[in-house]
Parts: sequence; C-alpha cells; structure tokens
Amino acid sequence: MRETDRDGLVARFAAFPSRLAETARVAGPTPAGEWGPTEVVRHLIAVEEEVHRKRLTDLEGADEPSWSWTEPGLAPGLDDAPLDTVLAAFAAARAGTVAVVHALDEIGWARSGTHATFGRLDVAGLLRLATDHDEEHLAGIAPNT
Repeated sequence: MRETDRDGLVARFAAFPSRLAETARVAGPTPAGEWGPTEVVRHLIAVEEEVHRKRLTDLEGADEPSWSWTEPGLAPGLDDAPLDTVLAAFAAARAGTVAVVHALDEIGWARSGTHATFGRLDVAGLLRLATDHDEEHLAGIAPNT
C-alpha cells in the first residue's frame, strides 16, 4: 500500500527503525557473500545521512535541486560494533531526518527537485523512495518462514 497521506507517510518513515530492529534481531544465517543484518543497518545509516537527509535539506536551501543516483556502502566507524549499537545509530540517524521533515512547513513540503533516474520528486516522493529502499533491505534480512 502506498501512503498518499502526509501524516501516514511520515509515520511509516519514522517507525521503520523499530521494525528493522525486530527483524534484524531474529534474522537467520547470512548466505555467503551477502550482507548480514549489521552490514545492512550500516548501509542504511550511510543512506540516511548521505542521501535521504541531504536531499530533504537540499529542498530547504536550494531552488530546484538536482540529484544523481547515489548508493553508499557501509557507514564508517562501526566495523566491530554489536548489532544493538548499530541499530541505535540508525534510529538516531532516522530521528534526525524525521526532525527535518517535521520542520517543513506547507511551502517546504511542496518543494521539489529532480532526480536523474526518478525525475521530479517532492517531499512525499522522496519519502516514498526512502520507504521502498527500507522495505527492500528489510526483506533481505527477514527470516524465511
């Protein structure tokens, strides 16, 4: 289901760290050559900081920002961190992005930029891309039941 309602979309985006933590803690064995839960969460931290929050803040400070495809690797500095530490870092990063979203007034919410792959995106479009990316990675670590 795709949220079109602003409050529902923001709530879904904000609630993801809890869903991620629940799934990551019960993830099954990681197939050889794949990212395990800790690596997936580190990737999501990097995406949060380098992609999602950056694009949203670009909307605050630039007229008609443009974005290229960006796919960060793993957030640095957490190489030996336990899963709960990495999950807490992701929750904090997401909370920072949610704060940016909550600070947008109606004019800010309506602003848009252009993505090289996805075309014109407003805040809702950026959040939909973010939640789709979240879901892809969540599915990748979910235990097979």
